[in-house]
Amino acid sequence: MGIWLGPNGIEVEALVVNDRPCLRVTRLVGGRRTLVADCADVQEVSRYVDLSQLVLADTEERERFSHVTA
Repeated sequence: MGIWLGPNGIEVEALVVNDRPCLRVTRLVGGRRTLVADCADVQEVSRYVDLSQLVLADTEERERFSHVTA
């Protein structure tokens, strides 16, 4: 699925949890990725990050952060 990066270490990942679509919002803090929220829709994500500041992560960025888990 897709991964978007935002300011201040924010990452939004589209995934499926319990057979339902989910947008997982995490933040990189002190070298560790911490869960902010699991959101049902984009409107809910907008509570945690300005959507206009999100950029789609390319393959290189995904590989760089693949060792960091929520």
